[in-house]
Amino acid sequence: MRWVAPRRYTSPVKELWSDPAWLAGAHAWIDEQTASLGLVRAGEVEQPHLETWSTVLKVPTTTGPVWFKANHGPLEHEAALVTLLTERVPDLVQALLAVDLDRGWMLMSDGGERLRELIEVEQSLERWHHALDAVARISLALEDDVDHLLALGVPDLRLATLPAGYAALMDEIDAEPRFREAAAQVADLSARLAPYGIRDSVQHDDLHDGQIYVRDGRHWVLDWGDACVSHPFFVLSVALEGQLAWGLDDEESSVDTAPFRDTFLAPYAAAYPHLSHADLAEAVRLATRLGWAVRAVNGHIAGDKDQTVTRLTMFVDGGV
Repeated sequence: MRWVAPRRYTSPVKELWSDPAWLAGAHAWIDEQTASLGLVRAGEVEQPHLETWSTVLKVPTTTGPVWFKANHGPLEHEAALVTLLTERVPDLVQALLAVDLDRGWMLMSDGGERLRELIEVEQSLERWHHALDAVARISLALEDDVDHLLALGVPDLRLATLPAGYAALMDEIDAEPRFREAAAQVADLSARLAPYGIRDSVQHDDLHDGQIYVRDGRHWVLDWGDACVSHPFFVLSVALEGQLAWGLDDEESSVDTAPFRDTFLAPYAAAYPHLSHADLAEAVRLATRLGWAVRAVNGHIAGDKDQTVTRLTMFVDGGV
């Protein structure tokens, strides 16, 4: 299977998001869409999020805020991906109010309260179970859509392509020797994970408490821009190791993540009854380590390798 290099972010796009002409066009589209939805704007549009890869505009209306999002080239597929997700699993993914697939623009209803702030108030991680169950069921529901996902432009980080993708990243960032030498570990872990037979699917690839929102008792996983086609268990690298293991007090390994892992695995246990709990747990162990290599390849920003090096360090120093 041939590795196809991902498109990378380019810095001039961040300047585009604040260009008056671009903003005027975005505002005009927002006004057109809100009017067609019967929404009445109740104030000035704000721009709370401005990054190289995307921007978000907050649009006040008389019935509450709605949100506009635009993505740069490598992430423009998010609008089409979310549209597909809402078709396949409408009970698990919040529907878009409006979408422009050609430009990768989305208009979204308010997601509610962010999990990060709820955790601080409630001093509990229990709400994470809802999100982990949801992402597992989403990945299972889209197992037959891999070709469709790839056609939409969702990056290909399947086990068969990952070793080549990792090697390409090493050249792109002129990686230090220990990261280059870990290419053998990427190939080995990929080969050890494949026999479990868990099918590739959509994988969020950046599941943290800033991406999960709660409204009217519903838990929504948002921001699918970093999603890729890969082994679905890779989502647990960030969720378990990068988030939950640190607990409420930001102390490493202060939380037993096994119950959260098992919540994620429950839908897979039902879908793959020939795999024992021990099989699934071992697959998670392998995938959680390898997932950091996926995160490094998938999330690398050209010319800015600091986060990439952090993710590579998590992969190389984590051990299996």
